[in-house]
Amino acid sequence: MAKVFLGQVIHTKSLNEFIVYTNGFVAVYDGKIVAEGNDYQLWKNAAASAHFPKDAEIIKMTKEQFLMPGLIDCHIHAPQVAQIGLGLDMPLLDWLNFYTFPLEAKFADQEFAAKVYSRVVESTIKSGTTLASYFGTNNKDSTITLAKEALRQGQRALVGKVCSNCNSPDFYVENTQESVCATKAFVDDMKKLGSDLVKPTITPRFALSCTKELLKALGDIAKENNLHIQSHISESVDEVHFVKSIFSSSYAEAYDKAGLLTNKTVMAHAVHLEDDEIALFRERGTSVAHCPASNTMLSSGFCDVLRLIENGIKVGLGTDVSGGNSISIQDAILRALDVSHHLEFVKKQYIFGSGKMQTENSEYTPINYKQAIYLATLGGAEALTMDNICGNFEIGKEFDALVVDTSIYPSHNFGLYNPEDYEKKSDEVKLLEMVQKFIYTGDDRNIVQVYVAGKQIKSI
Repeated sequence: MAKVFLGQVIHTKSLNEFIVYTNGFVAVYDGKIVAEGNDYQLWKNAAASAHFPKDAEIIKMTKEQFLMPGLIDCHIHAPQVAQIGLGLDMPLLDWLNFYTFPLEAKFADQEFAAKVYSRVVESTIKSGTTLASYFGTNNKDSTITLAKEALRQGQRALVGKVCSNCNSPDFYVENTQESVCATKAFVDDMKKLGSDLVKPTITPRFALSCTKELLKALGDIAKENNLHIQSHISESVDEVHFVKSIFSSSYAEAYDKAGLLTNKTVMAHAVHLEDDEIALFRERGTSVAHCPASNTMLSSGFCDVLRLIENGIKVGLGTDVSGGNSISIQDAILRALDVSHHLEFVKKQYIFGSGKMQTENSEYTPINYKQAIYLATLGGAEALTMDNICGNFEIGKEFDALVVDTSIYPSHNFGLYNPEDYEKKSDEVKLLEMVQKFIYTGDDRNIVQVYVAGKQIKSI
């Protein structure tokens, strides 16, 4: 019931506030954080700890381990894990028709769905995802299976039954009434699960696959039940033009007129948002799931997350499997850093041979690894309007966390085995080097423990 984690701890408080405890602690009681800091003995002897159980389990991390918040995936298509790695040399709309729609139609087979979703949740947990915003398929029953699987394995999740009633193949399309009725039934079934760990999210696939009538009905369901909403926006140039031709408005306005842009809405991609759309997002409190892998692989473009953040938009990271080729948010961190540096190249013209940059926008600085960790943790929680529950180690939040071990291949902390140079470094520098080792060279093998709401759901 009560645990105290002792050792090296990192988390974030904002894009530019990175917290480092070199000899820190996090105290957990009934799944919630009751204290955190850099001096456990001081807290233990203080009046504030009086009601904390004296028989709490003490978990001492090694000098090559650190504690960090759980990773948050703001945008992942659970059924598409089955086709991961296929068709990534195709344009978005061709990829959907050739691979994605035929695969998702197979999830009407409940046995097939149960088998795939069990693997999906297991794999994301293994990679450190403590909260995922999942797209299911058009099929209500199999999407409930996904929610039950997340609950069974202890993962926090937002789960959505996908809705589409036009511009989809005949074998994978609903009519408006079917989609609305199935969505209402899905919301009711989710409530019957009786858990705060998994919640429903209203999920129009994207504006192209939904009529104005369906979008409006989905907006009404979300409003009546105060639900989260997720969809796609401005992923590719062709898609943006298509939406404008159908709705005679901007992409953002098409959603807004249906009541689908709220402070509980997360829109994936947002690569090509126009200035007035960004202003509308800010006014509505709508957030963005940045999906750097799929935006690159499907040739959609580079999303300038700093432009969004500087304009008051909340941003988290998404794997966007299987438009992205990895279910790991740690990989998404690397891709986000790549894209930010690529944007630097675009914004700052390099003069070959001179060794100099000719700057068109001298103020642009790409994000760094600390800021990318924020996007993958607290930023994601803010984007999903769940930062009151998780995202960092703020007192009162639920304990969603990872224990990372840098002694395990491939992110060996080789500095520890070079005592001459290593011992000259400060404890903070040593810890930050461990963090960098994990971010830039690690993988799921380095994540040795995963906790959600204080419960351990992975251990190696």
